[in-house]
Amino acid sequence: MAQKQTSHPTACLALADGTLFYGRGFGAEGLTQAELCFNTAMTGYQEIMTDPSYAGQVVTFTFPHIGNTGVNPEDDETADPVAEGMVVKWDPTASSNWRATDELGSWLAKRGRMGMGGVDTRRLTRAIRQQGAPHVAMEYREDGQFDIEALVAKARAFKGLEGLDLAKNVTCAQSYQWDEMRWAWPDGFPKRTEKGHKVVAIDYGAKRNILRCLASAGCDVTVLPASATTEDVLALNPDGVFLSNGPGDPAATGEYAVPMIKGVLDQTDIPVFGICLGHQMLALALGAQTVKMNHGHHGANHPVKDKDTGKVEITSMNHGFTVDSQTLPAGVVETHVSLFDGSNCGIRMADRPVFSVQYHPEASPGPQDSYYLFKRFAEAMKAKATA
Repeated sequence: MAQKQTSHPTACLALADGTLFYGRGFGAEGLTQAELCFNTAMTGYQEIMTDPSYAGQVVTFTFPHIGNTGVNPEDDETADPVAEGMVVKWDPTASSNWRATDELGSWLAKRGRMGMGGVDTRRLTRAIRQQGAPHVAMEYREDGQFDIEALVAKARAFKGLEGLDLAKNVTCAQSYQWDEMRWAWPDGFPKRTEKGHKVVAIDYGAKRNILRCLASAGCDVTVLPASATTEDVLALNPDGVFLSNGPGDPAATGEYAVPMIKGVLDQTDIPVFGICLGHQMLALALGAQTVKMNHGHHGANHPVKDKDTGKVEITSMNHGFTVDSQTLPAGVVETHVSLFDGSNCGIRMADRPVFSVQYHPEASPGPQDSYYLFKRFAEAMKAKATA
């Protein structure tokens, strides 16, 4: 069903500097405070909205055709949307895709998340780039009655993501096994049945497709909560440890995650692989530092150079913090860099199979340039087992 048209705005986005954007709401009525970011991906809006790394953020989509393929359960990266809301140029139209089982607006409404259409997203994106990711308050009311003063005050009251540990809000409540592999025509997601490398995956906000890629690469995956200790991890006698993506300030999550990682590195020589927040956690554990970016990297067209091979990968990214490459200690090598701004996108220990990347090799943004990283992790575990 197409979005119902009204003669007045039914949604308002207030920036902390007092700038206002009006539009038409869809999804669930309500009000939220968040950090505002923009994403340049042309596909994958459902995956983006359900990516736990977007906790605490409203996402502006620069591509105008959002909602036209509907939604379906297979594309969820976690059970429900995690992003606080979405801002789009054009109102979502009726879906036109054979995989769709629901419309974007009704899907959001059922899950308590709001969207806002009819917005000049080019202007909004310029504002984000110029002033950094702003703090915002977003409200959807069918009657269009907004208390603008109060809305701007709420935007200004938002404390931001710096110093905020959000991994604890999106991690699993208890450990579980994962055996689902990557999607394959025509049967969907097959189950892993063969014995494989025992991998403990630490869930800081893990996307389902990352776990599928680990399973497809030959791993028997046990997922542990973000608060897992070194003892919890080593009690499972893993062949390798995976550190997942996730939201928030890495330094805050590092308060409890870094001691666990250091313990694993000190007490074992097993392979360790990290993605996104997991990359930042590993860097902190090795002695580096992280910093907040101006507006972050969010999209599916980010070129990253592999400094070891000289190859360029087209990657999917979603992060607002980055590892400061100037703080990498001796024995830690920078392996990947962004060709957009030169920021760090990968590290490895010089003498051990311990490595991580800032981008998302599981997201397949058109190409599958980065899937080799899962194979590298599996090969490192195999090499250790046969050494």
